[in-house]
Amino acid sequence: MTYRPRTEDARFLLEAVLDAPRQLAALPPFADVDAELQGQVLDQAATFVADIVAPLQRTGDEVGCRLEGGAVRTPPGFPAAYRAFVAGGWPGLAVPVEDGGQGLPAVLEAVLYEWLAAANHGFTMAPGLLHGAFECLRHHGSEALKQRYLPKIANGEWLATMCLTEAHAGSDLGQVRTRAELQADGSVRVAGTKIFISGGEHDLSDNIVHLVLCRLPDAPAGPKGLSLALVPKQLDDGAHNAVHCERIEEKMGLHGSPTCVMRFDGATGWLVGEPGRGLAAMFVMMNAARLHVALQGIGLLDAAWQKADAYARERRQMRAPGAAGVEPSLIVDHPAIARVLDTQRAWIDGARLIAYRTAMQLDVARHGADAATRAAAQQWCNLVTPVLKAACTQQAFDGASACLQVFGGHGYVREWGIEQIVRDARVTMIYEGTNEIQAIDLLVRKVLPDAGAGLAATLLTLRDELDASREADADVQRRLAQLRYLSTQLAMAAQAHPRLAYEVADDYLRLVMLAMLAWAWARIEQAPGADDGHARAAAAFRRWVLPEFEMRAGIVKRACEETIARPAEAMR
Repeated sequence: MTYRPRTEDARFLLEAVLDAPRQLAALPPFADVDAELQGQVLDQAATFVADIVAPLQRTGDEVGCRLEGGAVRTPPGFPAAYRAFVAGGWPGLAVPVEDGGQGLPAVLEAVLYEWLAAANHGFTMAPGLLHGAFECLRHHGSEALKQRYLPKIANGEWLATMCLTEAHAGSDLGQVRTRAELQADGSVRVAGTKIFISGGEHDLSDNIVHLVLCRLPDAPAGPKGLSLALVPKQLDDGAHNAVHCERIEEKMGLHGSPTCVMRFDGATGWLVGEPGRGLAAMFVMMNAARLHVALQGIGLLDAAWQKADAYARERRQMRAPGAAGVEPSLIVDHPAIARVLDTQRAWIDGARLIAYRTAMQLDVARHGADAATRAAAQQWCNLVTPVLKAACTQQAFDGASACLQVFGGHGYVREWGIEQIVRDARVTMIYEGTNEIQAIDLLVRKVLPDAGAGLAATLLTLRDELDASREADADVQRRLAQLRYLSTQLAMAAQAHPRLAYEVADDYLRLVMLAMLAWAWARIEQAPGADDGHARAAAAFRRWVLPEFEMRAGIVKRACEETIARPAEAMR
């Protein structure tokens, strides 16, 4: 039951539903990237993932990483697999040609990383931050830093980390204490300890480029006083920098990825961007990472579904209701099991469509024909990325647990591999900003400031892509309108009672995801080439998933009404 990417699923969504070849070819950098080329890239990616990365899944979990004399050894096979990853040019898939990459659309990179996470989440953590580190340095690094580090990050020769978290601070980056002192030669000396650093030390690449949030001596307290420094593991002369891995964490999952406690003892580094503007530079990296974490959720759920579906088509237990004869039935024919499998398939394909569209919008935001088109694409990415990150990772854990249930007792033992997916998936709800932070980001920072106008414009775009003459499409349009109205109502109530938005943020984000999934399935169902599997998943979505929309809407609506009816001091 080793994971194998299903290229036909991705190509159906990209070509039949999103019309990606035509839309991307309209952008100047991708004029020659037609459906045939995209298909070839996906076929090669699927082969690499299935043959090289997926077979190391169990080894990564059972052997794990080891800290020996300050050096981390990754599981057997990981270094060779990473060398093959670099040799195949996969790190630079979406990197512009002028920066040493292949210059292909971001959506192809998105599909690649979804498949990598599904096949071997632990391995994928190593190259998972390359794209974000590249974008951060490309936009904010000095010319000297870009010349020295950008090419090797772009091609994956050197891996990168994102060093934010400290033991006392957690998600409150304003409490960061790591210090940086400017030197006469323009460098800085960085001192402090960071925790939860994925890939802080390993044997996959000769050098590791650490991007470290720190504070200069005269910096004000809080997040506005933070700077960002690039601190390499090895200096230009080959000497080891004063960067040390103190330990690797013993974790619930992701045993194939070393999660390190890193100590910087006056390590040599250089500022990235302006002093005191570290968060602005770091958020370039974090926003890139958040879409990839959403794709991790989709991939992990798909991996769990593949295992459960295969098992259900082989295992016989009892006689299914309405089955002929007296022999035990395949458990896939039992209604309870079919419901689990079809429901997860509904989440996978629906979320995939939204994620792939978001990846396409990243390129439109960069290369669109006019300013209005670029702005609308960027607005889509700003609004939808936190929704995808939170909803897809929540469903990865919940759905993988449901898939484990298909195995019964066999799912709880290691030999089937499903329990590893459940363990590995849990962290995706926490890192790159917890799901609660994603919900607050969506509602408090992106919807309420303009009273929902930006979200309304995005939802109207989705509405206009539907056919109101179809009953199913008309129902989706009604829900999109309901969400727009509820957003306005919530904005009015939150003006008098700011605490309200934080209380209902999770429910609101879930509402947005359900509305977008409804749009996605309306599009999938009517696309040429949709098959019986899509029909079953669409039916499962409407029957078992979409009713949650009314529940969440009711929670938000009632909270608004109760808040408005109560004096402000009672809400404190």
